[in-house]
Amino acid sequence: MSSFQLPVPKDVRDLFEDLLGRPITVGTANPVLAEDLKTTLVSLYTDSTQKLWAVAGMDLPLTVYAGAAIGLLPPGGAQDCVDDGVVTPTQAENVKEVCNILTSLLNREGAPHLKLYQVVLPGEPLPGDAAAVLQALGRRLDLTVEVGGYGSGRLSITLAE
Repeated sequence: MSSFQLPVPKDVRDLFEDLLGRPITVGTANPVLAEDLKTTLVSLYTDSTQKLWAVAGMDLPLTVYAGAAIGLLPPGGAQDCVDDGVVTPTQAENVKEVCNILTSLLNREGAPHLKLYQVVLPGEPLPGDAAAVLQALGRRLDLTVEVGGYGSGRLSITLAE
């Protein structure tokens, strides 16, 4: 078994709050299902040998809200994107930075150093191993994340081993 541990919800809340500069509320959520994958941003975290250790998924609303909030984009425009099922190029770039910073929740002393390997935007094809890990039962954290002034979405973090 690896020496990786899932973050606790408070650490997730604190990271999003510090990063986005908005009040954040977290709560429990249901796991990602196969039918959710097409509208989920998936980020893959690997060690220096590119071994997959963790996968995180954000549903479309959280992808848009996090990408908009970090870029100080208007909440109304973000809500329109959620309603239309679109992630703008600016939101996509911004949320990739959020995914990169999520790495800090996964790295622990005594464990291999993880880095963001890949971000797959909603609607893009997923590597098979990423989909399997994201849907696996076991070592996972599933949260709702409400971004103050924007809205709520879902974040799932799953450890590969």
